[in-house]
Amino acid sequence: MSRQVYLAGQLVPQEQALISVFDHGLLYGDGVFEGIRVYGGKVFLLDEHVERLYESARSIRLTIPLNPAEMNAAVERTVAANGITDGYVRLVVTRGAGGLGLDIRKTSHPQVIVIADTITLYPEETYTKGLKLVTASTIRNHSAALSPRIKSLNYLNNILARIEGTDAGSVEALMLNHKGEVAECTGDNIFIVKRRVLQTPPADAGILEGITRNAVMRLAREAGMDVREPTMTRHDIYTADECFLTGTAAEIVPVVSLDGRPIGNGEPGPVTRDLLSRFRKLTGQG
Repeated sequence: MSRQVYLAGQLVPQEQALISVFDHGLLYGDGVFEGIRVYGGKVFLLDEHVERLYESARSIRLTIPLNPAEMNAAVERTVAANGITDGYVRLVVTRGAGGLGLDIRKTSHPQVIVIADTITLYPEETYTKGLKLVTASTIRNHSAALSPRIKSLNYLNNILARIEGTDAGSVEALMLNHKGEVAECTGDNIFIVKRRVLQTPPADAGILEGITRNAVMRLAREAGMDVREPTMTRHDIYTADECFLTGTAAEIVPVVSLDGRPIGNGEPGPVTRDLLSRFRKLTGQG
C-alpha cells in the first residue's frame, strides 16, 4: 500500500509527493530535518524534536510556514493516516524553490514534508552481542564553520565517515573533531562507562545534542548514576568498562570494540543493558 506523505498542507500518495528541482533543499542541502520514533502509536518526545527543528531553522534564517502546534498536528495526522504503530517519522523543511544560485532572497515557499514509515536500523542480535566500531579519518565539521547543533539536510560529512566504516566492515564509525577529541558517530551519540560513571562528550566537542542522548542521561540520573560530560579522546574509549551509542533510530546500542580493540570484556556491559531496559520501559516496549 502506498504511504501517505504530508506535503504543502495535504496528505498525498508518496508517488505524488513532488517538489521542484529548483528547491534549495535539493540543490544545496539547504534545509533542516528531524527523525522521530513512534511507539505504540504515540510519537515519542515530539515536543523536544519540534523545538530542535525550529531552533535549527532559526539558526539558518529559515522561516517555517507552520507554527509548532500546527507542526505537531501535521506529524500526528501523518502517523495516523499511515496506521503507524511502531515506526519512524522523517520531518523535513526545505528552503523552497529558487534560482541556480545561493541567494536565499530568490527562494520562496519553504516546503514542509512529513514521512511516516516502519524502520529497522539494527538487527536484534546487535543489541545482545554489540557493535564493532572503527575511527573514521573524516573529522566532524568544524563548529566555527557550521554549528553541529543544526540538524541540516547536508549530511555529506557524516556520509563520508560512514563510507569509511562500511569499507572497514563496520556499520558505524567514530568521528573526532578538529582537535582530535571524540565527537560522535556518523548517526549516533556515544557514551562510555568507567567505574560506573557515565560519560559522554560535551556539546562543544562538535556534537548534535541528541534527543535520545538527553533522555538516556535523565534515565541514568534518575537511577542514581553519576553522569558527566568531559572532553574525551580515544584513550578513554579504549580503556572504558563499557561503551554504547544512542540515537532516535538506534535507541541504545552496545559497542564491544573500537579499531579492533575490545572494550571492557568485549561484551555488552551491565550498565548498558540496564539503561536499555529502562529506555524500553520508557517507550512502552518493556
